[in-house]
Amino acid sequence: MKTKDFHYELPKRLIAQRPIERRDASRLLVVDKKHGTRRHTRFNKLHEFLRAGDVLVLNDTAVRRARLIGRNEATGGAIEVLLLREKKKDVFEALVKKAKKVRIGTRIVFGDGQLKMECEGVGEEGLRDLRLEYVGDLDELLERLGEMPLPPYIHEKLEEADRYQTVYSQEKKSAAAPTAGLHFTKDYLAFLRERGIEFTTITLHVGLGTFRPVSAARVDDHRMHEEHYEVSEAAAATINRAKAEGRRIVAVGTTSVRTLETIASSGGRIEPGSGSSDLFIRPGYTFKIVDCLLTNFHLPESTLLMLVSAFATRETILEAYKEAMEEEYRFYSFGDAMFLTDEKI
Repeated sequence: MKTKDFHYELPKRLIAQRPIERRDASRLLVVDKKHGTRRHTRFNKLHEFLRAGDVLVLNDTAVRRARLIGRNEATGGAIEVLLLREKKKDVFEALVKKAKKVRIGTRIVFGDGQLKMECEGVGEEGLRDLRLEYVGDLDELLERLGEMPLPPYIHEKLEEADRYQTVYSQEKKSAAAPTAGLHFTKDYLAFLRERGIEFTTITLHVGLGTFRPVSAARVDDHRMHEEHYEVSEAAAATINRAKAEGRRIVAVGTTSVRTLETIASSGGRIEPGSGSSDLFIRPGYTFKIVDCLLTNFHLPESTLLMLVSAFATRETILEAYKEAMEEEYRFYSFGDAMFLTDEKI
């Protein structure tokens, strides 16, 4: 299968540049993943397509202010860094712009010198291992010196940083938001609970694996980057109990899908634990645990578009995208949502 098989042309005007005023007022395209039939509604009508006993699995990671603009200590030249993940104490894998200028031994200074980084490893395609030097609390420093790492297709300034966080986010270790969850409000979550919908949280810290473009011409030649996940005993018990009782597992976002499918056995059970996932889900994959998927609209030729195409079919998804464009849906991180259901609609 070729990467270009997942291409579509999106008018730039449909790329959402800012969050909608009320999170749950986004539009929702509901798609029967088996038959391809579609319905248009609003996100706050999602409950009409859920059943009492369904378990929604939420990724509770939070976005850190991981984008930093510093200067080369030797030359004074500007250097932009995006922290991805901590490989060991105070050593981060980072994506560096104009990385050829950052070699082993290069030192970068941020702010008035409260934070410094030294390159101690060179990886592929702009990746560098940076050792951080600082005094005090790193999270506090990042809050002061860093910026929210919005995707490059968003050109407007984000006025409220919390709009790029889910209302249930916890630990700030991600370089991007799990955007399917951005549509939920606390009130709507409470409403769903009252209707008998269960929730559980897992964690996948979003990094390069999720947002790196596919550069290979053949889909099978793409290699996913590792991302850290954590699944608690309580979450595993909730999911396993639901599966045993024949209730549906509804993944909120592609990061939840990848986490669940990484740790699921062929028999459809999961074990608690933590680790790294480089699972690349594309058409031909057999899902072991996830029954329904709530997701946003994804970039052409991306691993995320390939994942949702595996969950339904490539033809079903591209036809749904075509209709969404005709109906002027808003696309990507701050855009509208899609619900892929296993029920006929």
